Amino acid sequence: MPHIPLIIAKLRPASVVDILAVAVLIYNFFSMVRGRRAAHVLVGLGVLLAAYLVAVRAHLDLLRSVLAALAPYTAIALIVVFQSEIRRTLARIGRIRWLGLGGQLERREMVDDILLAVQQMAEDKIGLLIVIERDIGLRTFVESGVAMDARVSRELLCSIFQPGGALHDGAVIVQGDRIAAAACFLPLTTNPGMQRKLGTRHRAAIGVTEETDAIAVVVSEETGHISIATRGELEPDVPLGRVQEWLLHHTSGRPPRLNGGPNGETEAEWRRVSS
Repeated sequence: MPHIPLIIAKLRPASVVDILAVAVLIYNFFSMVRGRRAAHVLVGLGVLLAAYLVAVRAHLDLLRSVLAALAPYTAIALIVVFQSEIRRTLARIGRIRWLGLGGQLERREMVDDILLAVQQMAEDKIGLLIVIERDIGLRTFVESGVAMDARVSRELLCSIFQPGGALHDGAVIVQGDRIAAAACFLPLTTNPGMQRKLGTRHRAAIGVTEETDAIAVVVSEETGHISIATRGELEPDVPLGRVQEWLLHHTSGRPPRLNGGPNGETEAEWRRVSS
């Protein structure tokens, strides 16, 4: 104990960084194996190590020789046994937003998965309604559905909207790169003109964008046509490239350009000039 202040006094900034880095590695290692089969493998390796130490102390030469012969293959065995955990840890490190690059990759993957799901549902003429949260929170609507908190993936979205499924009716709400909830109830637009021309999914898409700044993507189960709703307006029968443009501009924080903008203005600019 009396030596602790002396040790602390001798610590250099590089030593502190070194200790913290090792502590982070140890923490991530134990987080990686906690609650998994790998923890039992580590216990087994600990038992073999203890047996080797006992063999050395008790002069059990045969046992010590056998365990020593197995030692060179331990590293390869660990890589084989822990390959899934190592892959998961590396993926977790890759998802960290280093200078914003990780976040951009996550958003691009999210957009690609949504596009693949929309394309699949449009080809199969299966109804779909996905609402992507922007600045205004959608917690009220999230709480009306079934909480999920799952990573956005094409497979999950397609399974949610399969006809006859428990979550088929209602909307999927996406927050960031996560599916917050499915089978969510949304307010229907009160615009009388829209009520006569559109189905429930399309009216719900318009309704939620009338109250928030969210983007809603709809696939009609009758025609398979794709529509986009934003700011209380519906852009019907759009190609998949248009959906990609909207979502990519949404993730980058810039509004997409209007298809019919006379001078290539953004939607906000065109609205400001035309008004």
